Amino acid sequence: MKEKVYKLIELTGTSTKSIEEAVNTALTRAGKTIHNLDWFQIVETRGSIDKKQVKLWQVTIKVGFAVE
Repeated sequence: MKEKVYKLIELTGTSTKSIEEAVNTALTRAGKTIHNLDWFQIVETRGSIDKKQVKLWQVTIKVGFAVE
């Protein structure tokens, strides 16, 4: 079995609906140009407020992908 080497990047995804959708937004966009996405870690969650309601979720993640 060949040992893997990973590169790590940090991304921030956004969503007006949920934290999960914000993560998926970041992963979907990254997947367009980066191959071998393998794992992610949530680093920070924050959001903006409008009229006492959550207006926008912002989730920063670290994403690991295997280097070819």
